[in-house]
Amino acid sequence: MRITVLPEGKHLELSGRRRASDVLRELGYLPGTAMVIRGEELVPEGEMLEAEDDIEVRSVISGGS
Repeated sequence: MRITVLPEGKHLELSGRRRASDVLRELGYLPGTAMVIRGEELVPEGEMLEAEDDIEVRSVISGGS
């Protein structure tokens, strides 16, 4: 699968299928700190990603005062 990490713009590839949560873990993200997007849809952490998928991983940013 082809992965784009935003906002860094880094491009990576992983072989095989795996759960979205496993992809995040392999990339060093803690649970709840990033989201996986396939096309225009948010992918739940328990959903399987296929080897041919193109996905984006975006850091979750919160703010407030």
